[in-house]
Amino acid sequence: MSDIAIGGSPAAPSPFSLRTVAVMLAVGILGFIGTVVLGAYAPDLRGGENGGAHALSNAATGYSALVALAQATDRHARITRSPDAFSTEDLLVVTPEKGATDISAVLQNRLARPTLFVLPKWDTVADPKHPGWVRSNRMLPAAEPLGVLAPGMRFGTVRYRSSGELLRGEELPSGIRFHAPRMVQAITGMRATPREDGSTPALYPLITDSAGHILLAQIGEGPLYVLADPDLLSNQGLKDVEAARSALLLLDWLNSNDPEGIAFDVSLNGLGVTRSPLKLLLEPPFLALTLTIVAALILAGWHATARFGPLARRERAIALGKTALVDNGAMLVRKARREAAMGTRYAAMARERAARVFGAPTRLRDAALDAYLDALGGPAAFTDLARNAEQARDRASLLDAARALHQWHIDKLGKSK
Repeated sequence: MSDIAIGGSPAAPSPFSLRTVAVMLAVGILGFIGTVVLGAYAPDLRGGENGGAHALSNAATGYSALVALAQATDRHARITRSPDAFSTEDLLVVTPEKGATDISAVLQNRLARPTLFVLPKWDTVADPKHPGWVRSNRMLPAAEPLGVLAPGMRFGTVRYRSSGELLRGEELPSGIRFHAPRMVQAITGMRATPREDGSTPALYPLITDSAGHILLAQIGEGPLYVLADPDLLSNQGLKDVEAARSALLLLDWLNSNDPEGIAFDVSLNGLGVTRSPLKLLLEPPFLALTLTIVAALILAGWHATARFGPLARRERAIALGKTALVDNGAMLVRKARREAAMGTRYAAMARERAARVFGAPTRLRDAALDAYLDALGGPAAFTDLARNAEQARDRASLLDAARALHQWHIDKLGKSK
């Protein structure tokens, strides 16, 4: 291959200008960077419009209305996607959707911090006509809400049709007035697992129905609470002003540790942040290394496009002409390690050339021809020089013998002139 054309018409100009190539390259690089960043953070940017029962859901069973209401009333509501936020002093609202959800990380960090567990209730089906909506036609099996706090808490569930106002405990503000949903889910016979010292934490009903079934309870002396019926705080439960006002008052009362806001967790709903090697490269402390590599690539690209002087064209890998043919033949002999074996043939070639140049009779052969050439005189006999070439066994000795034969020929030509 070669950059040097051998005949023919000159190369046609490029169909793309330098500016066009630069724009295409810039768009490609920016698109690649955007794809990498979105690929790393896309799981963390999910909107949660899956119809679930969590703080990002707009479905009837979700709690996005409560979050928006708290934000609109300067209660500094926020969504948390990482277990690292469990150490906040603010009220943490946890909404597990299955009884098998692992809440051990919450319990380990929230024993002395206000926390509200909202038990699951509805088994929903996505509405194909309205993305993010659900069709709720049945309730979850009773084992689902029972399993959320198990085995630390053991209780039974009761479900029934009801209406009317629920009863609040004396501890709650008088402005809290919840009406029972159409289908009530309450807990009954609630018992706590004894502590290591043998004592059992007390359970305090805060909101009950007329039959004494518990809808909201405090667990022990700490600020841990469990809400049996999520419809008191869900989107469908906040359909009137009184319910919305009662929900905000309840959150304020639960948030008792000089709070700065209210945290709604969605990490237990499968919407938490994810860890990946790609994200590590885009966050401190590895971000500095990533930026260094990017800067090095930019400088390398700049160096490749901005040359000093004209572009040096490559020579042909296989040259043309007799010289190249001789060089290639010599290279093949050298690679085959047959240089020393060329002495006899070189001596014969030198003999034939001398006989032709110096007019030796054509009838002379071998020893007779050598005797004729020796008779031409000189400091060295031709026979001795030819013998040295024939007896050479390495490259150095062959080169010396060939030089001596060539010099003998030049000397004889000089005398003949």
